Amino acid sequence: MAKRKVVSKGLVTRRAGKSRPVPLESQFAEVASVIKKSRVRAFAAANAVVVHCYWQVGEYISGKISKAQWGDGVVTQLAAYLARVLPDPRGFSDKNLWRMMQFYDLYSSYRKLSTLLRELSWSSHLHIMSKTRTHEERLFYLTSAVRERFTVRELERFIDSDAFERSVKTPAKLSTVLRELHPAAETIFRDSYTLDFLRLSEEHSEWDLRKGIVRNLKEFILEFGRDFAFVGEEYRVQVGMKDFSIDLLFYHRELQCLVAFELKIEEFMPEHLGKLSFYLEALDRNVKKPHEKPSIGIVLCKGRDAEVVEYALARTSSPAAIADYRTKLPGREVLQEKLHELFDSSVREMRAEYGEAYRPA
Repeated sequence: MAKRKVVSKGLVTRRAGKSRPVPLESQFAEVASVIKKSRVRAFAAANAVVVHCYWQVGEYISGKISKAQWGDGVVTQLAAYLARVLPDPRGFSDKNLWRMMQFYDLYSSYRKLSTLLRELSWSSHLHIMSKTRTHEERLFYLTSAVRERFTVRELERFIDSDAFERSVKTPAKLSTVLRELHPAAETIFRDSYTLDFLRLSEEHSEWDLRKGIVRNLKEFILEFGRDFAFVGEEYRVQVGMKDFSIDLLFYHRELQCLVAFELKIEEFMPEHLGKLSFYLEALDRNVKKPHEKPSIGIVLCKGRDAEVVEYALARTSSPAAIADYRTKLPGREVLQEKLHELFDSSVREMRAEYGEAYRPA
């Protein structure tokens, strides 16, 4: 009997049944995936070209000014000229030309960063340049933005939450065992986290905190790192004849291990670590897969005494970390004061090097 095709409900298959029918929807999805990936690559390539162009323009202007070949007002004249001769002069105002020069001057001594710089959009670079002061701080936000694939808005929030100060100036509180088992943990975990997106009141409960995190998993994972994958809420583990619940359980792709969160709305107490160690033992014995590494525990509390934390971590045999959280970003007054300080410092440095020809954006 001759084979014949049957078309039904979006399926194309053979009567003989030699191959499983493939839904047209799935085939179309493959085409859509190819298009989406191509668009992402095209956007990345276009962005790299734009950033490289701005780098070259900044290099040219910086060279002219540093050699005293251009005086006051020449950059403004250049912007006016470009507005006349370019088909689309957007992005080449005098203020943006100064930013391009600043961009070149900030990174010209660090040529190894050239590839990294092209991976971020110009808007992201503007946020980093305007809100940072040291090279160490800029490098932190550059690498974080690329690694976590931050959007411009996500990067802005990350900077405004003082992530650099919390990560570098106040290193994560990790046990010795955690550092030994997972050396990369020092660059992954932070000392403090900002959970403003939960919109919690000052008098919130642990239930409010846990439910708020579950409702806002995307934002929570952005705050902690995209390699976190959610496993469960009040994750049940059985030991003997009793059941116990872990507040939140995640899996970390880079560390290749389970990460248990013990949530506390009060200041850290040593007994919190004992309870967490019990959970980690249960996870490693009964839940962890053979190929996975030892589980990690994090006590996320509303505050902690540094000396109490030091004593508690000194003798623990568990791979654990202690971090605190705050429910609000730094106040507007604090941020404005910080921005004014950085802005004034930047202007002084640039004018000291280039003279009064420099005009801040």
